[in-house]
Amino acid sequence: MPVSSQYPTINLPELDIYSFLFNRQNRPFPANNIIYQDADDSSRKYTYTDAVKLSLQFGQALQSHYSIRKGDVIALFTPNDIDYPVVTFGTLWTGAIVSPANPGYTVPELTYQLRDSTAKLVIAHWSAIDTVRKACQELGIPTSRILILGAQHDPTGELKHWTSLKPSASATKSTTPAKISAKDDLAFLVYSSGTTGRPKGVMLTHHNVISNVCQITACEAGKLSHDGRRRTPGIPDAPPTGDRILACLPFFHIYGLTSLVLTPMYNGLHTVVLAKFGIEKFCSLVQEHKITFIYIVPPMALLLAKHECVPKYDLSTIRITNSGAAPLTKELQEAVFKRCRIRIKQGYGLSETSPTTHEQRWEDWDKKIGTIGKLQPNMQAKFCAVGAEDEVRGGPPKELKAGETGELYVKGPNVFKGYWRNERATKECLDEEGWFRTGDVGHVDEDGDFFITDRVKELIKYKGFQVPPAELEGYLIDHELVDDVAVVGVVSEEMGTEIPRAYVVRKGGMKAVQKGDDKTIINWMNAKVANHKKLRGGIKFVDAVPKSASGKLLRRLLKDQARKEFEEEEKQKLKAKL
Repeated sequence: MPVSSQYPTINLPELDIYSFLFNRQNRPFPANNIIYQDADDSSRKYTYTDAVKLSLQFGQALQSHYSIRKGDVIALFTPNDIDYPVVTFGTLWTGAIVSPANPGYTVPELTYQLRDSTAKLVIAHWSAIDTVRKACQELGIPTSRILILGAQHDPTGELKHWTSLKPSASATKSTTPAKISAKDDLAFLVYSSGTTGRPKGVMLTHHNVISNVCQITACEAGKLSHDGRRRTPGIPDAPPTGDRILACLPFFHIYGLTSLVLTPMYNGLHTVVLAKFGIEKFCSLVQEHKITFIYIVPPMALLLAKHECVPKYDLSTIRITNSGAAPLTKELQEAVFKRCRIRIKQGYGLSETSPTTHEQRWEDWDKKIGTIGKLQPNMQAKFCAVGAEDEVRGGPPKELKAGETGELYVKGPNVFKGYWRNERATKECLDEEGWFRTGDVGHVDEDGDFFITDRVKELIKYKGFQVPPAELEGYLIDHELVDDVAVVGVVSEEMGTEIPRAYVVRKGGMKAVQKGDDKTIINWMNAKVANHKKLRGGIKFVDAVPKSASGKLLRRLLKDQARKEFEEEEKQKLKAKL
């Protein structure tokens, strides 16, 4: 039987995102509140008023200079920057769709996303401009359709900076916001790697994302505030000046996009924007800006628990943190609190759910360590039986009783519309009633707290980023030394995350394997993929990769083998250190 949220149902406005943020009558904070501040240059900052003015101006300029219209796609290729939210809101004002891309992508990876999304314009950071130029050249996108954001401008003046793009006086009068159907029209096209093939575009409507902002706000129950008036038993109070958030998750990832770009603007929260995470920089910013709240991922927690620099800084202003994107172990959560007195609660979500579906309450952070918390308002969930590895799913899934372990399905206003131009993939995980098959395995207890214990999907999650084995196999099979290959994830306790390992059948068989072959393949491969997709788990040469009679890779067998091998390897490393 489906389980409904224990939270009261909330009213969700049917508005476009621009109107939701900037045309509201009930804004609870002053218009001069600083919302985004650059971590490296405190003079770079935007108030709420700045964001309203500049995003509207940019939207009008997009219409008048580039004839951007409703349904067009604009790609963002940049690390975190305070310009990111403003150009995003301006784009959404026109009715265009924002498609964020990982600035660590290689040229082929960016080219794929630009081509698949049909992007008409690319907004990029100067640090990533070489990749953008090459990708656009391959696709025939002229340089006039590349805009720069961030503190650095093009010194040659060839590429325009977004702030130089001014609408004409006549355009300011004649341009109008797009008429948007919140439940039908797309706001974001974020790319999420599937279990097979290339990354898929996740279609998120304005209503999807607005719903999640409202759901997150309701779950936080006002505990984060712009004026420090809220109180939570057992949690230190915020200062009278209000909460301060450190934005250290990437904005191109849906976790960062909703939590750090949209939600702070809706709630008036001062957000210090960090371009790239580094543990010492992270700690120094917490101390300097007296940060009170941070969204993190498990590898960050691992650094807080073990890195030698942490004790040098005062992190006592942090009231609590929220960990998501990947499971966080009980041991790590307890180690961070013991060492730093930093509280960590967990949440859960996916790109397809905008992203958050579950969140642990602040007051429960130490009561049920390991849970992802309770189902968000206006949502339902159910658990269904998990099929065998090589079983073809037929008919509706078998629903399980409350408390039984199975695959998690969710339903709610934040569940995506489907995959971009991929009806088959959509039907495989989203039914006509709106139930989304998450691919994750878990259960719900008698208190309504959910637990995720495993993953049906074959995706590897490296520090919260999705790594599709099939994509890596597609690259590797092209190498001259590779006859066959399978990629699986192995958990590295040292790194605090899952990492990709390749099992390779060498051309000529095991007898042909020579010293250094693995490094040759790894170096070749790593030059072709983004940083998070590198073969950090190494290569193992095998006689054959296990397959079913139909030719399907039996990854579970390899994963079990890899886990045993990796555990033994880590033991040997430990012995060598001793």
